[in-house]
Amino acid sequence: MSKEDRNPIDHDLIRALAELLKETGLSEIEIEQDDLRVRVARNLTVSAPVNVQAAAAAPAAAAVAPAASADPAKHPGAVLSPMVGTCYRAPEPGAKPFIEIGAQVRQGQTLLIVEAMKTTNAIPAPKAGTVTAIHVEDGQPVEFGEPLCTIE
Repeated sequence: MSKEDRNPIDHDLIRALAELLKETGLSEIEIEQDDLRVRVARNLTVSAPVNVQAAAAAPAAAAVAPAASADPAKHPGAVLSPMVGTCYRAPEPGAKPFIEIGAQVRQGQTLLIVEAMKTTNAIPAPKAGTVTAIHVEDGQPVEFGEPLCTIE
């Protein structure tokens, strides 16, 4: 008996998992059942539109604030994503964002929402301070440990 006879490929399961990846913005998913293990992954290439004026002004801004070019995840005020999911800056489409750059926040205040598998998870401020950077766009897929914003 060949291995394929014992574990026939369940194409419907693979399609369902691929659809789940697309719906949730996840980059991979793996399940194990009995002797069958299925992993479905996709490569995400995110390219942001480049504003020509902003690109020309970027070198001058980098000269003024060299810390801005450093890894934002290593900043002591970085708020990192606790999970893989889709990040939202507002409670619903068209609503006012939870935070903007320059906003004063208090500890525990909701900064963003990360949705994973149709469950929304509020991301609270770990400390009081001023939002100095927001590193994600509304609806952007995020990975575990990815910097979401910076509070100083």
